[in-house]
Amino acid sequence: MHSSPLLLEEPIRMASILEPSKPQSAFTSMTKVVGTLGPNSRSLEIISACLNAGMSVARFDFSWGDAEYHQETLENLKKAIKTTKKLCGVMLDTVGPELQVINKKELPISLVEDSFVVLTPDQGKEANSDVLPINFSGLSKAVKARDTIFVGQYLFTGSETTSVWLEVSEIKGEDVVCLIKNSATLAGPIYTLHACQVHIDQPTLSEKDKEVISTWGVRNNIDFLSLSYTRHAEDVRKAREFLSTLGDLRHTHIFAKIENVEGLAHFDEILQEADGIILSRGNLGIDLPPEKVFLFQKAALYKCNMAGKPAVVTRVVDSMTNNLRPTRAEATDVANAVLDGSDAILLGAETLRGLYPVETIGTVGRICFEAEKVFNHDLYFKKTGKHVGEPVSHVESIASSAVRAAIKVNASAIICFTSSGRAARLLAKYRPTMPVLSVVVPRLKTNQLRWTFSGAFEARQSLIVRGLFPMLADPRHPADSNSATNETILKVALDHGKASGVIKAHDRVVVCQKVGDVSVVKILELED
Repeated sequence: MHSSPLLLEEPIRMASILEPSKPQSAFTSMTKVVGTLGPNSRSLEIISACLNAGMSVARFDFSWGDAEYHQETLENLKKAIKTTKKLCGVMLDTVGPELQVINKKELPISLVEDSFVVLTPDQGKEANSDVLPINFSGLSKAVKARDTIFVGQYLFTGSETTSVWLEVSEIKGEDVVCLIKNSATLAGPIYTLHACQVHIDQPTLSEKDKEVISTWGVRNNIDFLSLSYTRHAEDVRKAREFLSTLGDLRHTHIFAKIENVEGLAHFDEILQEADGIILSRGNLGIDLPPEKVFLFQKAALYKCNMAGKPAVVTRVVDSMTNNLRPTRAEATDVANAVLDGSDAILLGAETLRGLYPVETIGTVGRICFEAEKVFNHDLYFKKTGKHVGEPVSHVESIASSAVRAAIKVNASAIICFTSSGRAARLLAKYRPTMPVLSVVVPRLKTNQLRWTFSGAFEARQSLIVRGLFPMLADPRHPADSNSATNETILKVALDHGKASGVIKAHDRVVVCQKVGDVSVVKILELED
Protein backbone atom coordinates (compact mmCIF):
# COMPACT_ATOMS: atom_id res chain seq x y z
CA MET A 1 0.00 0.00 0.00
CA HIS A 2 1.12 3.59 -0.63
CA SER A 3 1.80 5.87 2.28
CA SER A 4 -0.71 8.70 2.33
CA PRO A 5 0.39 11.74 0.33
CA LEU A 6 2.23 14.34 2.36
CA LEU A 7 0.84 17.84 2.32
CA LEU A 8 3.09 20.83 1.89
CA GLU A 9 1.28 22.46 4.80
CA GLU A 10 2.76 19.86 7.16
CA PRO A 11 6.44 20.04 7.97
CA ILE A 12 8.04 17.74 5.42
CA ARG A 13 9.98 14.87 6.93
CA MET A 14 13.71 14.94 6.21
CA ALA A 15 13.60 11.16 5.77
CA SER A 16 11.36 11.57 2.73
CA ILE A 17 13.89 14.00 1.24
CA LEU A 18 16.68 11.48 1.69
CA GLU A 19 14.76 8.67 -0.03
CA PRO A 20 15.80 8.11 -3.67
CA SER A 21 13.27 9.62 -6.08
CA LYS A 22 12.49 6.57 -8.13
CA PRO A 23 8.93 6.16 -9.38
CA GLN A 24 7.56 2.67 -8.66
CA SER A 25 5.72 2.23 -11.97
CA ALA A 26 6.21 2.66 -15.71
CA PHE A 27 4.56 6.10 -15.43
CA THR A 28 7.38 8.45 -14.42
CA SER A 29 5.04 11.17 -13.18
CA MET A 30 1.38 12.17 -13.31
CA THR A 31 2.41 15.46 -14.93
CA LYS A 32 3.09 15.02 -18.64
CA VAL A 33 6.15 16.06 -20.66
CA VAL A 34 5.86 17.56 -24.16
CA GLY A 35 9.12 17.37 -26.12
CA THR A 36 9.95 19.43 -29.22
CA LEU A 37 11.64 17.24 -31.81
CA GLY A 38 14.41 18.69 -33.96
CA PRO A 39 18.09 18.47 -34.97
CA ASN A 40 19.22 16.73 -31.77
CA SER A 41 16.12 14.60 -31.22
CA ARG A 42 14.96 13.17 -34.52
CA SER A 43 16.76 9.86 -34.89
CA LEU A 44 14.84 6.67 -34.17
CA GLU A 45 17.23 5.87 -31.33
CA ILE A 46 16.89 9.25 -29.55
CA ILE A 47 13.11 9.43 -30.03
CA SER A 48 12.74 5.90 -28.57
CA ALA A 49 14.85 6.97 -25.59
CA CYS A 50 12.69 10.13 -25.18
CA LEU A 51 9.51 7.99 -25.08
CA ASN A 52 11.05 5.63 -22.53
CA ALA A 53 12.18 8.62 -20.46
CA GLY A 54 8.58 9.88 -20.24
CA MET A 55 7.74 12.07 -23.26
CA SER A 56 4.03 11.66 -24.03
CA VAL A 57 3.47 14.36 -26.69
CA ALA A 58 5.85 15.31 -29.51
CA ARG A 59 5.76 18.92 -30.70
CA PHE A 60 6.67 19.93 -34.25
CA ASP A 61 7.58 23.61 -34.46
CA PHE A 62 6.98 25.02 -37.95
CA SER A 63 8.74 28.34 -37.31
CA TRP A 64 11.81 26.57 -38.72
CA GLY A 65 12.37 23.51 -40.95
CA ASP A 66 10.17 22.49 -43.90
CA ALA A 67 7.38 19.93 -44.02
CA GLU A 68 9.65 17.28 -45.53
CA TYR A 69 12.13 17.62 -42.66
CA HIS A 70 9.36 17.30 -40.05
CA GLN A 71 7.85 14.35 -41.95
CA GLU A 72 11.11 12.40 -41.71
CA THR A 73 11.18 13.07 -37.96
CA LEU A 74 7.56 11.97 -37.61
CA GLU A 75 8.16 8.71 -39.50
CA ASN A 76 10.89 7.94 -36.93
CA LEU A 77 8.45 8.78 -34.13
CA LYS A 78 5.90 6.31 -35.56
CA LYS A 79 8.54 3.55 -35.65
CA ALA A 80 9.63 4.41 -32.11
CA ILE A 81 6.03 4.19 -30.85
CA LYS A 82 5.76 0.67 -32.33
CA THR A 83 9.05 -0.55 -30.85
CA THR A 84 8.65 1.03 -27.37
CA LYS A 85 4.86 0.36 -27.23
CA LYS A 86 4.43 3.86 -25.75
CA LEU A 87 1.57 6.03 -27.00
CA CYS A 88 2.55 9.56 -28.08
CA GLY A 89 0.45 12.50 -29.26
CA VAL A 90 1.46 14.83 -32.11
CA MET A 91 1.30 18.61 -31.74
CA LEU A 92 1.73 21.03 -34.64
CA ASP A 93 2.93 24.46 -33.54
CA THR A 94 2.02 27.33 -35.89
CA VAL A 95 4.27 30.28 -36.70
CA GLY A 96 1.54 32.90 -36.36
CA PRO A 97 2.27 36.63 -36.67
CA GLU A 98 5.94 36.22 -35.69
CA LEU A 99 8.16 39.14 -36.65
CA GLN A 100 11.64 38.24 -37.82
CA VAL A 101 14.90 39.96 -38.68
CA ILE A 102 16.34 38.42 -41.86
CA ASN A 103 20.13 38.00 -42.09
CA LYS A 104 20.65 36.47 -45.55
CA LYS A 105 24.46 36.35 -45.44
CA GLU A 106 24.40 34.90 -41.91
CA LEU A 107 27.41 37.04 -40.89
CA PRO A 108 27.54 38.01 -37.19
CA ILE A 109 26.18 41.51 -36.54
CA SER A 110 27.64 43.62 -33.72
CA LEU A 111 25.32 46.14 -32.12
CA VAL A 112 26.86 48.69 -29.74
CA GLU A 113 25.13 50.26 -26.75
CA ASP A 114 23.96 53.88 -27.19
CA SER A 115 24.31 53.85 -30.99
CA PHE A 116 21.39 53.68 -33.46
CA VAL A 117 20.07 50.95 -35.76
CA VAL A 118 17.29 51.15 -38.38
CA LEU A 119 14.60 48.45 -38.71
CA THR A 120 13.40 48.42 -42.32
CA PRO A 121 10.83 46.33 -44.24
CA ASP A 122 13.14 46.58 -47.30
CA GLN A 123 14.41 43.00 -47.46
CA GLY A 124 16.65 43.91 -50.42
CA LYS A 125 19.05 45.49 -47.92
CA GLU A 126 21.78 43.44 -46.23
CA ALA A 127 21.67 43.10 -42.45
CA ASN A 128 24.53 44.97 -40.73
CA SER A 129 25.28 47.06 -37.62
CA ASP A 130 23.27 50.01 -38.99
CA VAL A 131 20.31 48.32 -40.72
CA LEU A 132 18.19 45.27 -39.85
CA PRO A 133 15.69 44.14 -42.57
CA ILE A 134 12.43 42.69 -41.15
CA ASN A 135 9.54 40.59 -42.58
CA PHE A 136 6.73 43.07 -41.74
CA SER A 137 5.92 46.38 -43.41
CA GLY A 138 3.49 47.60 -40.74
CA LEU A 139 5.96 48.09 -37.86
CA SER A 140 6.30 51.87 -38.38
CA LYS A 141 2.51 52.24 -38.04
CA ALA A 142 2.33 49.97 -34.96
CA VAL A 143 5.02 51.51 -32.75
CA LYS A 144 5.64 54.98 -31.34
CA ALA A 145 8.64 56.75 -29.77
CA ARG A 146 9.91 55.19 -26.50
CA ASP A 147 8.36 51.76 -27.23
CA THR A 148 10.57 48.78 -26.40
CA ILE A 149 11.61 46.23 -29.03
CA PHE A 150 13.42 42.97 -28.34
CA VAL A 151 15.57 41.24 -30.98
CA GLY A 152 17.25 37.91 -30.39
CA GLN A 153 17.50 34.17 -30.78
CA TYR A 154 16.46 33.73 -27.15
CA LEU A 155 13.39 31.69 -28.10
CA PHE A 156 15.39 29.28 -30.26
CA THR A 157 18.60 28.86 -28.28
CA GLY A 158 17.31 29.20 -24.74
CA SER A 159 20.12 31.66 -24.04
CA GLU A 160 19.66 35.39 -23.53
CA THR A 161 23.22 36.38 -24.47
CA THR A 162 22.30 36.56 -28.15
CA SER A 163 19.68 39.27 -27.68
CA VAL A 164 19.36 43.03 -27.74
CA TRP A 165 16.85 45.55 -26.37
CA LEU A 166 15.99 48.59 -28.49
CA GLU A 167 14.06 51.77 -27.74
CA VAL A 168 12.14 53.40 -30.60
CA SER A 169 13.68 56.82 -31.23
CA GLU A 170 11.82 58.03 -34.34
CA ILE A 171 9.74 56.86 -37.32
CA LYS A 172 10.96 57.70 -40.86
CA GLY A 173 8.37 56.56 -43.41
CA GLU A 174 8.34 52.75 -43.16
CA ASP A 175 11.64 52.68 -41.25
CA VAL A 176 11.94 52.64 -37.47
CA VAL A 177 15.06 54.21 -35.95
CA CYS A 178 16.04 52.68 -32.61
CA LEU A 179 18.49 53.40 -29.80
CA ILE A 180 20.47 50.28 -28.78
CA LYS A 181 20.19 49.64 -25.02
CA ASN A 182 22.80 46.87 -24.64
CA SER A 183 25.77 45.68 -26.70
CA ALA A 184 25.32 42.26 -28.33
CA THR A 185 26.42 40.19 -31.31
CA LEU A 186 23.63 38.54 -33.28
CA ALA A 187 24.65 35.36 -35.10
CA GLY A 188 22.61 33.15 -37.45
CA PRO A 189 20.05 33.59 -40.26
CA ILE A 190 16.90 34.59 -38.34
CA TYR A 191 16.14 36.38 -35.07
CA THR A 192 12.76 36.94 -33.50
CA LEU A 193 11.66 40.55 -33.19
CA HIS A 194 9.15 41.33 -30.46
CA ALA A 195 7.56 44.76 -30.00
CA CYS A 196 6.54 44.89 -26.32
CA GLN A 197 2.83 45.47 -25.64
CA VAL A 198 2.20 46.57 -29.23
CA HIS A 199 -0.66 45.24 -31.39
CA ILE A 200 0.66 43.65 -34.59
CA ASP A 201 -1.93 43.76 -37.33
CA GLN A 202 -1.46 40.29 -38.82
CA PRO A 203 -3.75 37.23 -38.76
CA THR A 204 -3.09 34.71 -35.97
CA LEU A 205 -3.36 31.86 -38.47
CA SER A 206 -1.20 32.94 -41.42
CA GLU A 207 -1.62 31.65 -44.99
CA LYS A 208 1.60 29.67 -44.50
CA ASP A 209 0.14 28.08 -41.34
CA LYS A 210 -3.07 27.15 -43.18
CA GLU A 211 -1.07 25.50 -45.95
CA VAL A 212 1.00 23.46 -43.46
CA ILE A 213 -2.12 22.36 -41.54
CA SER A 214 -4.08 21.38 -44.64
CA THR A 215 -1.17 19.32 -46.05
CA TRP A 216 1.14 18.05 -43.29
CA GLY A 217 -1.49 18.30 -40.56
CA VAL A 218 -4.15 16.38 -42.51
CA ARG A 219 -1.70 13.77 -43.76
CA ASN A 220 -0.62 13.01 -40.19
CA ASN A 221 -3.96 13.40 -38.43
CA ILE A 222 -2.53 15.75 -35.79
CA ASP A 223 -3.91 15.46 -32.24
CA PHE A 224 -3.14 19.01 -31.10
CA LEU A 225 -2.79 22.38 -32.77
CA SER A 226 -0.75 24.87 -30.77
CA LEU A 227 -2.07 28.28 -31.86
CA SER A 228 0.78 30.76 -31.49
CA TYR A 229 0.08 34.34 -30.38
CA THR A 230 -3.61 33.76 -29.56
CA ARG A 231 -4.94 37.23 -28.75
CA HIS A 232 -8.75 36.83 -28.79
CA ALA A 233 -11.36 34.07 -28.50
CA GLU A 234 -12.15 34.85 -32.14
CA ASP A 235 -8.67 33.53 -33.10
CA VAL A 236 -9.62 30.13 -31.65
CA ARG A 237 -13.05 30.17 -33.32
CA LYS A 238 -11.50 30.93 -36.73
CA ALA A 239 -8.93 28.17 -36.29
CA ARG A 240 -11.71 25.73 -35.37
CA GLU A 241 -13.78 26.74 -38.41
CA PHE A 242 -10.71 26.15 -40.58
CA LEU A 243 -10.03 22.72 -39.01
CA SER A 244 -13.67 21.69 -39.43
CA THR A 245 -13.26 22.02 -43.23
CA LEU A 246 -10.43 19.45 -43.13
CA GLY A 247 -12.28 16.17 -42.45
CA ASP A 248 -10.69 14.31 -39.55
CA LEU A 249 -9.03 17.40 -38.12
CA ARG A 250 -12.37 18.60 -36.78
CA HIS A 251 -11.48 16.44 -33.73
CA THR A 252 -8.05 18.08 -33.27
CA HIS A 253 -7.74 19.90 -29.95
CA ILE A 254 -6.75 23.56 -30.14
CA PHE A 255 -4.34 24.80 -27.48
CA ALA A 256 -4.23 28.58 -27.30
CA LYS A 257 -0.71 29.84 -26.73
CA ILE A 258 -0.77 32.91 -24.53
CA GLU A 259 2.37 34.93 -25.20
CA ASN A 260 1.53 38.60 -24.93
CA VAL A 261 -0.48 41.17 -22.99
CA GLU A 262 -3.31 41.06 -25.55
CA GLY A 263 -3.85 37.35 -24.91
CA LEU A 264 -3.73 38.07 -21.18
CA ALA A 265 -6.40 40.76 -21.42
CA HIS A 266 -8.80 38.33 -23.14
CA PHE A 267 -7.75 35.23 -21.20
CA ASP A 268 -11.19 34.29 -19.83
CA GLU A 269 -12.90 34.26 -23.25
CA ILE A 270 -9.95 32.42 -24.83
CA LEU A 271 -10.12 29.74 -22.10
CA GLN A 272 -13.81 29.21 -22.81
CA GLU A 273 -13.17 28.60 -26.53
CA ALA A 274 -9.90 26.62 -26.42
CA ASP A 275 -9.40 22.94 -25.52
CA GLY A 276 -6.31 23.81 -23.51
CA ILE A 277 -3.83 26.62 -22.80
CA ILE A 278 -0.07 26.91 -23.29
CA LEU A 279 1.54 29.50 -21.01
CA SER A 280 4.35 30.62 -23.29
CA ARG A 281 6.63 32.13 -20.69
CA GLY A 282 9.43 32.86 -23.17
CA ASN A 283 7.51 35.54 -25.05
CA LEU A 284 5.44 36.55 -22.02
CA GLY A 285 8.63 37.26 -20.10
CA ILE A 286 9.56 39.71 -22.84
CA ASP A 287 6.13 41.33 -23.22
CA LEU A 288 5.50 41.59 -19.45
CA PRO A 289 7.89 42.93 -16.86
CA PRO A 290 9.69 39.81 -15.50
CA GLU A 291 8.29 40.35 -12.00
CA LYS A 292 4.73 39.88 -13.30
CA VAL A 293 5.17 36.49 -14.98
CA PHE A 294 4.69 34.39 -11.83
CA LEU A 295 1.38 36.13 -11.11
CA PHE A 296 0.10 35.32 -14.57
CA GLN A 297 1.22 31.70 -14.16
CA LYS A 298 -0.62 31.25 -10.86
CA ALA A 299 -3.81 32.97 -12.01
CA ALA A 300 -3.94 31.23 -15.40
CA LEU A 301 -3.25 27.75 -13.98
CA TYR A 302 -5.97 28.20 -11.36
CA LYS A 303 -8.50 29.22 -14.02
CA CYS A 304 -7.56 26.28 -16.28
CA ASN A 305 -7.83 23.85 -13.35
CA MET A 306 -11.27 25.10 -12.37
CA ALA A 307 -12.45 24.89 -15.99
CA GLY A 308 -11.06 21.32 -16.21
CA LYS A 309 -8.91 22.22 -19.22
CA PRO A 310 -5.25 21.17 -19.55
CA ALA A 311 -2.60 23.84 -18.93
CA VAL A 312 0.94 23.55 -20.25
CA VAL A 313 3.92 25.55 -18.91
CA THR A 314 6.97 26.31 -21.09
CA ARG A 315 10.56 27.50 -20.60
CA VAL A 316 11.47 25.68 -17.41
CA VAL A 317 14.98 24.22 -17.71
CA ASP A 318 16.70 26.44 -20.30
CA SER A 319 20.15 25.75 -18.87
CA MET A 320 19.78 22.04 -19.70
CA THR A 321 20.14 23.00 -23.37
CA ASN A 322 23.89 22.89 -22.68
CA ASN A 323 24.19 21.30 -19.23
CA LEU A 324 23.44 17.90 -17.80
CA ARG A 325 21.74 19.32 -14.70
CA PRO A 326 19.26 22.18 -14.29
CA THR A 327 20.02 25.11 -12.00
CA ARG A 328 18.48 24.96 -8.51
CA ALA A 329 16.13 27.78 -9.46
CA GLU A 330 14.91 25.86 -12.51
CA ALA A 331 14.32 22.64 -10.56
CA THR A 332 12.30 24.62 -8.01
CA ASP A 333 10.42 26.31 -10.86
CA VAL A 334 9.34 22.95 -12.36
CA ALA A 335 8.12 21.79 -8.93
CA ASN A 336 6.20 25.04 -8.41
CA ALA A 337 4.51 24.65 -11.80
CA VAL A 338 3.30 21.22 -10.63
CA LEU A 339 2.16 22.56 -7.23
CA ASP A 340 0.37 25.42 -9.03
CA GLY A 341 -1.62 22.77 -10.94
CA SER A 342 -0.05 22.48 -14.38
CA ASP A 343 -0.89 19.41 -16.50
CA ALA A 344 2.23 19.29 -18.62
CA ILE A 345 5.68 20.79 -18.98
CA LEU A 346 6.73 21.73 -22.51
CA LEU A 347 10.40 21.51 -23.46
CA GLY A 348 11.58 23.61 -26.42
CA ALA A 349 15.25 24.34 -27.09
CA GLU A 350 16.17 21.79 -24.40
CA THR A 351 15.07 18.84 -26.56
CA LEU A 352 15.05 20.49 -30.01
CA ARG A 353 18.75 21.30 -30.21
CA GLY A 354 19.91 20.71 -26.64
CA LEU A 355 22.80 18.37 -25.91
CA TYR A 356 20.81 16.23 -23.46
CA PRO A 357 17.23 15.75 -24.73
CA VAL A 358 16.69 12.36 -23.05
CA GLU A 359 18.23 13.37 -19.72
CA THR A 360 16.17 16.58 -19.70
CA ILE A 361 12.90 14.64 -20.06
CA GLY A 362 13.96 12.23 -17.30
CA THR A 363 15.03 15.02 -14.95
CA VAL A 364 11.80 16.99 -15.43
CA GLY A 365 9.77 13.80 -14.85
CA ARG A 366 11.57 13.10 -11.56
CA ILE A 367 11.06 16.67 -10.31
CA CYS A 368 7.34 16.42 -11.18
CA PHE A 369 7.13 13.08 -9.35
CA GLU A 370 8.58 14.62 -6.17
CA ALA A 371 6.25 17.64 -6.32
CA GLU A 372 3.21 15.39 -6.82
CA LYS A 373 4.03 13.53 -3.60
CA VAL A 374 3.41 16.74 -1.63
CA PHE A 375 0.64 18.24 -3.78
CA ASN A 376 -2.11 19.32 -1.36
CA HIS A 377 -4.96 17.35 -2.82
CA ASP A 378 -7.51 18.05 -0.07
CA LEU A 379 -7.22 21.77 -0.50
CA TYR A 380 -7.41 21.44 -4.28
CA PHE A 381 -10.48 19.17 -4.11
CA LYS A 382 -12.32 21.63 -1.83
CA LYS A 383 -11.50 24.57 -4.11
CA THR A 384 -12.72 22.69 -7.20
CA GLY A 385 -15.95 21.61 -5.48
CA LYS A 386 -16.60 25.15 -4.29
CA HIS A 387 -15.93 26.56 -7.76
CA VAL A 388 -18.28 24.05 -9.44
CA GLY A 389 -20.98 25.02 -6.93
CA GLU A 390 -24.35 23.35 -6.45
CA PRO A 391 -26.42 21.74 -7.84
CA VAL A 392 -23.72 19.80 -9.71
CA SER A 393 -24.35 18.10 -13.04
CA HIS A 394 -24.75 14.32 -13.08
CA VAL A 395 -21.34 13.65 -14.73
CA GLU A 396 -19.54 16.08 -12.43
CA SER A 397 -20.98 14.43 -9.33
CA ILE A 398 -19.93 10.95 -10.55
CA ALA A 399 -16.37 12.17 -11.25
CA SER A 400 -15.89 13.89 -7.90
CA SER A 401 -17.41 10.96 -5.95
CA ALA A 402 -15.16 8.47 -7.75
CA VAL A 403 -12.03 10.47 -6.90
CA ARG A 404 -13.17 10.95 -3.30
CA ALA A 405 -13.86 7.21 -2.94
CA ALA A 406 -10.51 6.26 -4.47
CA ILE A 407 -8.68 8.45 -1.97
CA LYS A 408 -10.74 7.23 1.00
CA VAL A 409 -10.07 3.54 0.26
CA ASN A 410 -6.45 4.24 -0.75
CA ALA A 411 -7.00 2.77 -4.22
CA SER A 412 -3.93 2.27 -6.39
CA ALA A 413 -5.71 3.31 -9.60
CA ILE A 414 -9.00 4.48 -11.08
CA ILE A 415 -10.17 2.70 -14.22
CA CYS A 416 -12.52 4.73 -16.38
CA PHE A 417 -14.40 3.51 -19.46
CA THR A 418 -14.94 6.34 -21.94
CA SER A 419 -15.59 6.77 -25.65
CA SER A 420 -15.10 10.53 -26.07
CA GLY A 421 -12.50 10.93 -23.31
CA ARG A 422 -14.73 13.46 -21.53
CA ALA A 423 -15.47 11.27 -18.49
CA ALA A 424 -11.75 10.62 -17.95
CA ARG A 425 -10.91 14.34 -18.25
CA LEU A 426 -13.55 15.12 -15.62
CA LEU A 427 -11.91 12.65 -13.23
CA ALA A 428 -8.54 14.30 -13.90
CA LYS A 429 -10.08 17.69 -13.12
CA TYR A 430 -10.36 16.56 -9.46
CA ARG A 431 -6.65 15.66 -9.49
CA PRO A 432 -6.74 12.16 -7.97
CA THR A 433 -3.51 11.17 -6.24
CA MET A 434 -3.45 7.86 -8.17
CA PRO A 435 -3.26 7.29 -11.96
CA VAL A 436 -6.47 7.15 -13.99
CA LEU A 437 -6.32 4.36 -16.57
CA SER A 438 -8.66 5.69 -19.18
CA VAL A 439 -9.94 2.83 -21.31
CA VAL A 440 -11.09 4.39 -24.55
CA VAL A 441 -13.76 2.15 -26.03
CA PRO A 442 -13.90 2.55 -29.83
CA ARG A 443 -17.21 3.59 -31.33
CA LEU A 444 -18.33 2.10 -34.60
CA LYS A 445 -19.48 4.68 -37.16
CA THR A 446 -20.65 4.33 -40.72
CA ASN A 447 -21.14 6.77 -43.58
CA GLN A 448 -23.14 4.16 -45.60
CA LEU A 449 -19.98 3.32 -47.58
CA ARG A 450 -17.62 2.08 -44.92
CA TRP A 451 -17.41 1.35 -41.21
CA THR A 452 -14.82 3.18 -39.14
CA PHE A 453 -13.78 3.02 -35.50
CA SER A 454 -13.14 6.21 -33.57
CA GLY A 455 -11.06 6.14 -30.42
CA ALA A 456 -7.37 6.53 -31.23
CA PHE A 457 -7.69 10.35 -31.36
CA GLU A 458 -9.54 10.44 -28.04
CA ALA A 459 -6.93 8.19 -26.44
CA ARG A 460 -3.98 10.29 -27.60
CA GLN A 461 -5.63 13.55 -26.55
CA SER A 462 -5.55 12.50 -22.90
CA LEU A 463 -1.75 12.18 -23.13
CA ILE A 464 -1.43 15.87 -22.21
CA VAL A 465 -3.72 15.69 -19.14
CA ARG A 466 -2.19 15.22 -15.69
CA GLY A 467 -2.83 11.75 -14.24
CA LEU A 468 -4.54 10.28 -17.32
CA PHE A 469 -3.00 7.20 -18.91
CA PRO A 470 -4.99 6.03 -21.93
CA MET A 471 -5.30 2.59 -23.43
CA LEU A 472 -7.40 1.60 -26.41
CA ALA A 473 -9.89 -1.26 -25.89
CA ASP A 474 -10.18 -3.93 -28.57
CA PRO A 475 -12.81 -2.76 -31.13
CA ARG A 476 -14.07 -6.37 -31.34
CA HIS A 477 -15.50 -5.90 -27.84
CA PRO A 478 -17.49 -2.65 -27.98
CA ALA A 479 -18.55 -1.87 -24.40
CA ASP A 480 -22.27 -1.73 -23.95
CA SER A 481 -24.74 -2.97 -21.39
CA ASN A 482 -23.42 -6.47 -22.04
CA SER A 483 -21.65 -7.15 -18.76
CA ALA A 484 -19.63 -10.09 -20.14
CA THR A 485 -17.99 -7.77 -22.66
CA ASN A 486 -17.35 -5.14 -20.01
CA GLU A 487 -15.72 -7.78 -17.79
CA THR A 488 -13.38 -8.74 -20.65
CA ILE A 489 -12.29 -5.12 -21.16
CA LEU A 490 -11.92 -4.61 -17.40
CA LYS A 491 -9.65 -7.64 -17.18
CA VAL A 492 -7.45 -6.24 -19.98
CA ALA A 493 -7.27 -2.89 -18.15
CA LEU A 494 -6.30 -4.56 -14.85
CA ASP A 495 -3.63 -6.62 -16.63
CA HIS A 496 -2.29 -3.42 -18.22
CA GLY A 497 -2.17 -1.78 -14.78
CA LYS A 498 -0.34 -4.77 -13.31
CA ALA A 499 2.14 -4.92 -16.20
CA SER A 500 2.99 -1.23 -15.76
CA GLY A 501 3.53 -1.66 -12.02
CA VAL A 502 0.60 0.51 -10.91
CA ILE A 503 -1.64 -2.28 -9.59
CA LYS A 504 -0.46 -5.12 -7.32
CA ALA A 505 -2.13 -8.11 -5.65
CA HIS A 506 -4.60 -7.18 -2.83
CA ASP A 507 -4.82 -3.55 -4.07
CA ARG A 508 -8.11 -1.73 -4.32
CA VAL A 509 -9.18 -0.22 -7.63
CA VAL A 510 -12.09 2.13 -8.34
CA VAL A 511 -13.94 1.52 -11.62
CA CYS A 512 -16.14 4.09 -13.40
CA GLN A 513 -18.34 2.92 -16.22
CA LYS A 514 -21.71 3.29 -17.85
CA VAL A 515 -24.04 0.32 -17.82
CA GLY A 516 -26.91 1.13 -20.14
CA ASP A 517 -27.92 4.66 -19.15
CA VAL A 518 -26.64 4.38 -15.60
CA SER A 519 -23.19 5.57 -14.46
CA VAL A 520 -21.64 3.18 -11.95
CA VAL A 521 -18.73 3.65 -9.53
CA LYS A 522 -17.52 0.45 -7.90
CA ILE A 523 -14.62 -0.50 -5.66
CA LEU A 524 -12.77 -3.73 -6.46
CA GLU A 525 -10.63 -5.56 -3.93
CA LEU A 526 -8.15 -7.61 -5.97
CA GLU A 527 -7.21 -11.22 -5.26
CA ASP A 528 -3.73 -12.54 -5.97
